[in-house]
Amino acid sequence: MDLVQWIETNQKTFTDLSDSVWGFAEIGYKEVKSSTLLIKALEDEGFTVEKGVAEIPTAFVASYTKGAGPVIGILGEFDALPGLSQDCVPYRKPLVDGAPGHGCGHNLLGVAGIAAVFALKQALDAGVLEGTLRYYGCPAEEGGAGKAFMVKAGLFDDVDVCLGWHPDSVNSTLWANFLANYRVGFKFHGKPAHAAADPYNGRSALDAVELMNVGVNYLREHMIPGARIHYVITNGGGTAPNVVPAEAASLYSVRAPRTDQLDPLYERVKAIARGAAMMTGTELDIELYSGMSNLLLNETVNNVLQKKMEETGAPRFSEEERTFAKEISKTIPSDSFEEAAVTYGLDAGAITAMKDSLLHEGVLPAYKSEIVQPGSTDVGDVSWVVPTGQIGTACMAIGTPGHSWQTVAQGRTGIGHKGMLYAAKVLALGAAEFMQNHELVRKAQDEFKERHAASNYVSPIPDGLKPPLNI
Repeated sequence: MDLVQWIETNQKTFTDLSDSVWGFAEIGYKEVKSSTLLIKALEDEGFTVEKGVAEIPTAFVASYTKGAGPVIGILGEFDALPGLSQDCVPYRKPLVDGAPGHGCGHNLLGVAGIAAVFALKQALDAGVLEGTLRYYGCPAEEGGAGKAFMVKAGLFDDVDVCLGWHPDSVNSTLWANFLANYRVGFKFHGKPAHAAADPYNGRSALDAVELMNVGVNYLREHMIPGARIHYVITNGGGTAPNVVPAEAASLYSVRAPRTDQLDPLYERVKAIARGAAMMTGTELDIELYSGMSNLLLNETVNNVLQKKMEETGAPRFSEEERTFAKEISKTIPSDSFEEAAVTYGLDAGAITAMKDSLLHEGVLPAYKSEIVQPGSTDVGDVSWVVPTGQIGTACMAIGTPGHSWQTVAQGRTGIGHKGMLYAAKVLALGAAEFMQNHELVRKAQDEFKERHAASNYVSPIPDGLKPPLNI
């Protein structure tokens, strides 16, 4: 059975699904419409769906089995980002001011996985393949660590191989690592007072937030180069300057290349927060919302995906799509292209050639380096419990920044659709390869065991921590 042709023939089903999720644009743990739509599509196709898994209302696992064979998992996401509402035009034009938008392309991400498992189901029904398909509906990747909670709940324990992808500006297998990450809230409780008449009776929670931020900024000089710390003030203490703020809060993201590097850095950040509370005479609550691990690479799985990318061949873009990309590129900072070169292990000349084409129509060679991407993903926790591989496909103009309105604008165009369908084809072909070649599954698992033995995995989700559904 030709999986690629089946996806091509049924592409409108999947572009329509993706466009609907793009329109819903729901933030993490609030993806009610998106998950409902995808669940209905899976159930209509004959998949058995377990809903509300891992105590997350929008998380689900869809399964389909025919015969004896490996369990192959395919990952899907569908959460948007706050404040990135954008029309499909190459200039800034929010659909709704301040509303969310799919600034990371997760409307494409989740649907490509569905296209892959739908195609594979046809092969199972035809008797060409045997085994179990699992589609994982994973909410709140953007900081909510939905997959880490799903891993903690044991939902991946019996999976033999797991495949994933992410919208990108180039076509490549993802060999790089990502940063381990904690997302944590700091809430300071002080004492109100008249800021002019009796300030000496007040204890400013806002002062504590500001002192903590200053302390963390001084910490930056004394942390490893690959680490990252960033924050927002979520409660500034009110609007009246003549009242000493009794309540104030901040939300931090603390990141490092490995979990064993993250934990001591996190402890130092908490110590600074306690010091700020001592200096201001305030009380402090520290609330860990979520955690994500770095990735555990599996070359066996990635090699299969690399081969399938090259065999399938990247899509070609139309003149209309090139024109759109050209207009988008005018809004992209020039240094984004140089940063892309580092990200993909390319020299400046190679990225310049790609920049001139605006839309990537090739497949990058496997770079297999120790590059650490300056971002985080909860796919990392999946990779510590099952052999996992990922790809990226060109769904946007080269150099398009992540988490940007430019990404949103391209996510419901032919550019995004073509990259999504290409990803679906590669995932389907990769899964089929593992279903047919049980020796390859054993090789991936042997590599996984060897790599896992060199580093001890401890879930970043402490026992008893519930998913932060209202963060």
